[in-house]
Amino acid sequence: MTRTYRAGIIGLGYIGGADQVSGDALGQRVEDLDGTHIGALSSHPRVEVVAGSSRDTGRRDRFAERTGIPTFADWQELIRQPDLDIVSVATYTPAHHEITIASVEAGAKVVYCEKPIAQTLAEAEDMADACDRAGTLLVINHNRRFHASARRLRDFAAGGGLGDLTSAAVQWPSGRLGNVGTHMFDTLRMITNREVIAVSGTLDLAGKPDCRGPEFTDPGGWGTVELEGNLICTVDARDWAKVPGTITLNGTEGRARTVNQDVVVEYWGGRSEYWKNEDPRGNGMDVAVHEIVDHLDGTAAFPCTAIQSVKTLEVIIGFHASHARQAARTVLPLTGRDREIRLESG
Repeated sequence: MTRTYRAGIIGLGYIGGADQVSGDALGQRVEDLDGTHIGALSSHPRVEVVAGSSRDTGRRDRFAERTGIPTFADWQELIRQPDLDIVSVATYTPAHHEITIASVEAGAKVVYCEKPIAQTLAEAEDMADACDRAGTLLVINHNRRFHASARRLRDFAAGGGLGDLTSAAVQWPSGRLGNVGTHMFDTLRMITNREVIAVSGTLDLAGKPDCRGPEFTDPGGWGTVELEGNLICTVDARDWAKVPGTITLNGTEGRARTVNQDVVVEYWGGRSEYWKNEDPRGNGMDVAVHEIVDHLDGTAAFPCTAIQSVKTLEVIIGFHASHARQAARTVLPLTGRDREIRLESG
């Protein structure tokens, strides 16, 4: 008999519980998301969401009314539910480490955690190590890794489709290196298949209020990241920017640009191609859950590891470290006091 996997969701707000009241507080719409935890888990025919948890009474009540799924005020009560295979951690970043470690100790086979992975490198590494020791799969919701268009671009660039890569650029509006930049840097590392070896960055300290609340500070910034093979990527992500969110790879044969979830390839000879992000399994989070189930079934290896998200966090913290030294080139991996920097991201 084909097994059904039991899942619980900790954090029933905007992306965890598809709660539009929470989305309104952020000025965003649930339907514009590339999936939600409740949507992706409950839409898979072999995953049963058996419980949700939130400190917020309104979120719990709205979630229970929409789904009929029981809820708990205490996340620790949720992870004590019997035979829980998957725990989604859809909370603010400061809670990721504690909840992930506790979920592993409670026997979860998969932890599906929001990004960025943690506030510090030590916490992120501890999460990855704890999951590795327990045989638990740790998935961080860098959802572009599950886009067919991004995977196609990764393979295309690796195969020389753009010729030799000569430079790259990332830009996005709204600043927020932790909450938005994490997607951009993670995707850049994925599609180039290169690690970042140095960062030179300046934070935007214009004082834009964080949409997640006054207890969080997540500035944008400008600078460069240096990837293996002498590939330099410029970064333009000021807090009040109006630019579209785009990643560009330039090569000797042409360039590729991300356009929302799609990709445009423009060859220097004048020809161009437009690649739609299309996957019969659904959106990015839907695809992630399908591949989580494949992992649990033992039919396919999961396509990325938690250490990838640790390295993405290190790029962001590298920006903060470089800024503290007047944008000086800062080599990765970070050492000494740079590793103690805490990302105040929500």
